[in-house]
Amino acid sequence: MTITSLVTGGAGFMGSHVVRHLLQQRHRVVILDDLSGGTTENVHVDALFYEGSILDNQLINLLFKKYNFTYVYHLAAYAAEGLSHFIRNFNYQNNLIGSINLINAAVTYDIKRFVFTSSIAVYGTNTLPLIETQHPQPEDPYGIAKYAVELDLINACKMFGLEYTIFRPHNVYGSHQNIGDKYRNVVGIFMNQILKKQPLTIFGDGSQTRAFSYVDDVAPYIANSVRIPEACNTIFNIGSDAVYSVKELAVAVNKAMRSDMGIKQLEQREEVVHAYADHTLFKTVFKPKEHTTLELGLLEMARWVKTHGSRSSKEFQDVEITKKLPASWQQSKKQ
Repeated sequence: MTITSLVTGGAGFMGSHVVRHLLQQRHRVVILDDLSGGTTENVHVDALFYEGSILDNQLINLLFKKYNFTYVYHLAAYAAEGLSHFIRNFNYQNNLIGSINLINAAVTYDIKRFVFTSSIAVYGTNTLPLIETQHPQPEDPYGIAKYAVELDLINACKMFGLEYTIFRPHNVYGSHQNIGDKYRNVVGIFMNQILKKQPLTIFGDGSQTRAFSYVDDVAPYIANSVRIPEACNTIFNIGSDAVYSVKELAVAVNKAMRSDMGIKQLEQREEVVHAYADHTLFKTVFKPKEHTTLELGLLEMARWVKTHGSRSSKEFQDVEITKKLPASWQQSKKQ
């Protein structure tokens, strides 16, 4: 029996890695991606690719009917937490309404499992380390949208029997990342700045802490989750246990890129200061291999970045609110 899986965002960063692992497991893979963040060079040659939006219900229903998907892996999102305050309508359309379109189709066409990449942004400021039993209290529209999709999946499971697996990854980095998006993905931003001989920009003093997760410690487990009965109807934190400040990250990225670019401090923006998670449940169920160290992961990404070169930082054209927009984004927008 052929297993056919839909991967939304499969031309993007994490999605392209999930696609690779699904193909290795002999899934037939269909990618749906609007290329707003991904690129055609990330599309695996053995996957079927459709350029389109998860907001296009007609296209979604056409694909579900044509391919009779067994599983849906939903990774399509615009994951810019800081910017989401200022693009609220765009955020909820793309990260919430688009997800609901997919859930509707999954129920209608009897999908076996819906795998969703959420985010630890759903926790907001919470007791550390963040753990799945805590009550989420997201502090930005991006986290709110992700949590709303989680709740809808739980409801769809109770109402219609749609199985789900939800992952809450955090600060994932690696090859195929869009280093030209200056609003998200701090590792990519730093490496792009180094390639352009620019100082590394940090909001505030860089004391914010995160656990930076190498993509090969995340994507394989997302792909394999449908094969693990214990992962059914369960939410998992997934990512690294090693915690670093953003300033420490800047030093580590400089070392991996063999550079000595300085740091430029920007005005502190509104964000959760400390965010890192407990992964006990994930380790119990998935029994993962040893995690990639930050040093090794950054070296691997640096090799890929140097091969592919710097990227132009595109301006987000549809900012809806300019009040309290960080000065660096405002100045750039006016250029």
